[in-house]
Amino acid sequence: QVHLVESGGGLVQAGGSLQLSCTASGSIGDIYAMGWYRQAPGKRRELVAEIGSGGDTNYGDSVKGRSTIAFDNAKNTVYLQMDSLKPEDTAAYYCYAYAYSRGVGTQYWGKGTLVTVSS
Repeated sequence: QVHLVESGGGLVQAGGSLQLSCTASGSIGDIYAMGWYRQAPGKRRELVAEIGSGGDTNYGDSVKGRSTIAFDNAKNTVYLQMDSLKPEDTAAYYCYAYAYSRGVGTQYWGKGTLVTVSS
């Protein structure tokens, strides 16, 4: 089992920056990737960014060039730095982790943190 706790959401003005954090606990040695999805009201869930255990990263088109994902091994925490925020970035942001153990892959989710960008 992997437990994820997000923090860092809130209200920010357009053009501003925000950093989200997600700390993993439990069977962290089984984790091979972590990342963030987001979902705005009435919209489909979309990938924001993800990072693999080797440090490889992938970004959603809507945030590419404005966001950076990084993992701190010492703190078991993944960070999402978002800059040049736009009102359309307003959404609930969910941290996830892919873990593989005993031949079974599992995706774990945090409870989410709300980001609101005012115009």
